[in-house]
Amino acid sequence: MAEEEKRHQIQEEWPWRELKLPEQLMAEKIRTLHATIDGEWGALPRTACQTAAGRALWNHVIHDPMAHVLAGESFLKTLHEKMKKDKLNNAREVSGVILAVRTLWFDSKIEAAVSFFGNGAQVVLLGAGMDARAYRLSCLKESNVFEVDFPELLQMKAALLQEALGSAEHRKKELKANSVTSVAADIRDSDWLEKLHIRGFAPEKCTVWVLEGILYYLPHPNAIQVLQTIAAKCLVTRTVLLADFMNQSSVSLSNSTFHFYSDWPEQLLPALGFPYVELSQIGDPDAHFGLLNDPQNLFNKLRNLPRSIQTNPEDGSPCCRLFLVEASGFPKQST
Repeated sequence: MAEEEKRHQIQEEWPWRELKLPEQLMAEKIRTLHATIDGEWGALPRTACQTAAGRALWNHVIHDPMAHVLAGESFLKTLHEKMKKDKLNNAREVSGVILAVRTLWFDSKIEAAVSFFGNGAQVVLLGAGMDARAYRLSCLKESNVFEVDFPELLQMKAALLQEALGSAEHRKKELKANSVTSVAADIRDSDWLEKLHIRGFAPEKCTVWVLEGILYYLPHPNAIQVLQTIAAKCLVTRTVLLADFMNQSSVSLSNSTFHFYSDWPEQLLPALGFPYVELSQIGDPDAHFGLLNDPQNLFNKLRNLPRSIQTNPEDGSPCCRLFLVEASGFPKQST
């Protein structure tokens, strides 16, 4: 049976039962840490736990052993209620499916890029949040992974992992990557790259830059600056950028939360210095993973409309698109 068919079968058979929380989440220290998140964190860092909750509740296809602990009880319960309601209402798209497809797309592209580069390419996660790829992707066994995010978020993540995994020796044993290094920095500031270098990033080594679920939270000038900084690396070494972009219609749904958008990333990125760009939409052959089987689901409908159309002629709703983009460059190809 093909991998996509297996995922579809697992999805159909997966019991949409009452949420059973892992015993680890009941530990007093972990509950205390998550109480701090629930009571003190702002909207932006909280999205890291929301993403982890999505990976935890779609664990039947993502297989993230750390996701429940990193998400926390409140975020898991909130998403689970949405998923149950969707399933009971026979919704064509169950809550969290976009996140699941996005995660699997990034996983597959990271694996392909690391394999292509060979010899232990670096992987940099900008706005890493509660990402646990260093603990679940075996393709990173020769790679040094750098996780860049707010200091308080990285400290909380480290504390949760310490409680979940125990001693430093055991954490190292569970690690799939060659190494993982936290880099406390705000990528909206101008010194994030300097801080990355201080923590051991080697600018001459082949690098995969991962910007998953982060660009649209940045003001436009900051997003462009980050992309230009990465594009400049194409002049130095073999470089791959993996990122997701919202279009204008998506951002306009919540202008207080989302800021940066691009309706045509495949035109923007070459102008910034990336010679090669490939773009996919949710539901495309490489962004499907057997999770979007209803031909009338929202994503298939959007893919059948010209991208220049901002309003769906069928129902008047905005055409909200999420683009999954791989851009790359190499010194000999740069101008």
